[in-house]
This record gives sequence, structure tokens and C-alpha cells, in this order.
Amino acid sequence: MDRHLRGFTGAGYDKGRPLLVQAAWFAVLNLVFVKWWFPTRWRPVVLRAFGARIGRRVLIRQRVRVHWPWRLDIGDDVWIGEGAWLLNLEQITIGSNVCVSQDALLCTGSHQRHSSTFEFDNGPIRLEPGSWVAARAVVLRGVTVGRSGVVGASAVAHHDVGPGAVVTTGAPA
Repeated sequence: MDRHLRGFTGAGYDKGRPLLVQAAWFAVLNLVFVKWWFPTRWRPVVLRAFGARIGRRVLIRQRVRVHWPWRLDIGDDVWIGEGAWLLNLEQITIGSNVCVSQDALLCTGSHQRHSSTFEFDNGPIRLEPGSWVAARAVVLRGVTVGRSGVVGASAVAHHDVGPGAVVTTGAPA
């Protein structure tokens, strides 16, 4: 199939906030939030100010990127490691006692591969309590990682991961 990206419309996608709020978030994200010198304890406060629901005792390290804070729900006692990217064009829900390790990617966005204009094909991500997305792992749109499930280092989860299941690079979900 030939692609005609000039025809892309993004039809039906709502960013969830006015352009001014989006611009303000991108300024705060890139000028302050991701920086090593920005105090860890203030990151949840800033995310809440932009509409995220963040539980207690959440640790968010430097270089963590969040696309839209208003599409983020994090439970209690969650760790998000350095360089993690929460590309949440749609909702990302992270249960309590979850670890998202260094440089992991949670990507709710995709495209319709059979669309000549490559229109969006997005879906939410849910990490159930006690799950772990290990270093440089990827969780793709529409995936739920079940309670105590693990997406191992550098693995890609493109289907749901059952409760207690472990996905590694040798056995992708």
C-alpha cells in the first residue's frame, strides 16, 4: 500500500486540553520536569497541577517524560526510573506497587497500517498492582500487564500479559 502522509488528519483524536495548557505543559516538561536538578519530590506535585492523579510515595526520577499528564493515573508506592517515557496519547493507569524501570516506554499511540493516510490507532495501557516493566522494555497500546506480571528487560509487550506472567525477549507477548 502506498502511504500519503500529507493526507493525515488525526480525525477523532482529542488532546484533552486547550492548546495553551498543552504549550504550558511542554514548557514545564522540557525546561524543568526532566532535569536532574529538579527535586524528585516535586515531580508528582507538578503532574497533579496539570491534571494527573498521583498516589502517595510515588518516586519519579529525572529524564522521565510524560506526554499528557491529564491522561495519567498512578497509584501508591510507584517507582518510575530514569529516562522512562510515558507516551500517553490515551490513558495510562499504573496500579500501586508498580515499578517502571529505566528507559522503559509505555506507548499508547499507533497508526492504522491499512490506512493510506496512516490515521491514529491508539489505545490505553494498564499496569496492574505489583507489575514490573523492566529496563528498556516496551508496552504497546491497548495492553494490560496483569497483577504481578513482568515485562522483562528489552522485551516488547504487544498483547496482554497475564497475572504473574513473565515476558522476555525470547518469548514476546
